[in-house]
Amino acid sequence: MDRETILRDLSQKTDSKIILLVMDGLGGLPINGKTELETAKTPHLDELAAKGTCGLSDPVSMGITPGSGPAHLSLFGYDPLKYILGRGILEALGSGVDVGPKDLVARGNFATHKNGIIIDRRAGRIPTPENEILCRKINSSLKQRKEIGVKLFPGKEHRFVVKFSGEGLSDALTDADPQKENKPREKTQALTGEAQHTADLVNTFMDDVTEILENSPKANTVILRGFSKYPTIPSMQELFHLTPAAVANYPMYKGLARLIGMEILDAGQEIQDLFDTLEKYYSDFDFFYVHVKKTDSYGEDGNFGEKVKVIEKTDAEIPRILSLKPDVLVVTSDHSTPSLLKGHSWHPNPFLLFSSTSQPDLVSAFSERECSRGYLGRFQAVNALPLMLAHAQKLQKFGA
Repeated sequence: MDRETILRDLSQKTDSKIILLVMDGLGGLPINGKTELETAKTPHLDELAAKGTCGLSDPVSMGITPGSGPAHLSLFGYDPLKYILGRGILEALGSGVDVGPKDLVARGNFATHKNGIIIDRRAGRIPTPENEILCRKINSSLKQRKEIGVKLFPGKEHRFVVKFSGEGLSDALTDADPQKENKPREKTQALTGEAQHTADLVNTFMDDVTEILENSPKANTVILRGFSKYPTIPSMQELFHLTPAAVANYPMYKGLARLIGMEILDAGQEIQDLFDTLEKYYSDFDFFYVHVKKTDSYGEDGNFGEKVKVIEKTDAEIPRILSLKPDVLVVTSDHSTPSLLKGHSWHPNPFLLFSSTSQPDLVSAFSERECSRGYLGRFQAVNALPLMLAHAQKLQKFGA
C-alpha cells in the first residue's frame, strides 16, 4: 500500500479548519549577517513560533532547487516526483484559459534582447496594460497557418500564456528560455522524435513574434517555458476529504489550486486584501491556502529591503488570522528565494505549525536558523499536509 492510498483511507471529514499561509520564496541567505526574515520585525510570527512547533522543510529533496509547481504540490500533499506538471498548464488554468485535449500551452515572458542576446528576461516588468496591448497586437499580426492555431493571453506585468491548438502536438520540449540574462535567445528542443514537428512550430512562432516586436523599446522578444498538455491528478477532495479554497492573486498559483480541486476566491492585489477574503469566506471551507507572492518577486529582483517590508506587512496580518481561531495554522514557504542569489534556491523552508496539539520546542523566533532548532527537524515538505490533517484530527488511526 503506497502513501497516497494510506492517506486516502485514513482521511476523514470533520468541522475543524486549517489555514496554510505560504509566503512565496521566504527563505533567504545572510547579507551583513542576517537574512531577510531575521532582519524583519515579526513580533506576531515570533510569538507563534515560541508557542508552536517548528522545523525546516525540503520541497523535493536536499540540494534540489524546485520550481513553484512541484514546491507547492509538496505542500498540498502530492509527491512532486510522481506528478510532473508543466508550468504552462498552471498559468493557463489560473488565467482562465480553456485548455482542451488537443491544446499545448506554455508560460511566456516578454523580454528584451539586443543583437540576439537576452539582456532582461522580464522586459523591465512592463505594466500589465502594456502587456495586454502587445498580446492584441501579436494575435492580430501573426501569420495564419493551416496546421496550428496560436493565441496569446495576457497575464500580470511581463507574463502571458500562449496556447497552440492542433493535431499531434507534444509537450516533450525543452524550455525556450536561457534562464539568465546576457545569454543568447534559446530555441526549444524536441525531447522525442515525435515532438520535432511541434518544436519547429514553436520556434517559428517565436521568430515571428520577435519580428512583430522589433520596434518595441523593451518588450522586443519572448521566452517560453513549461510546455504542457492537460494532466490527470486526483483532487484534494478525493485524497483528503477536504473542502479547500485558495486565496491567491497570481495566475500560476490559482491554476495549480484549481487543478487539484480548490475553489478560487477572488482577492485584491494588496496583502491585506488576501485576509479580507479569508475572513469573508471563512465559514464556507475547511482548508484555506493563502498565498503571498511579493516575497518571491523581490527576492528574484535582489531587493533585500522590499522583501523585508513584505514580510513585515504579512506579520501585521497574523492577529486577523488568529481571531478566526483556526484549528491548525501553518506558516511556511514553497521554496527559498534569497535576494543574494536573485532566484530560487535549494535551501530549506522555515516551517511553523500552531495548534492546540502542537508541541512547543526550543524555537524563540521565526527564522531560518531558529527553525533549525525545532522539534520537527528537517523533513520533506510532502509530509506537511499529513501533519496538518493530524493536528486537525482529520486522520484516523492506521492499523489495528
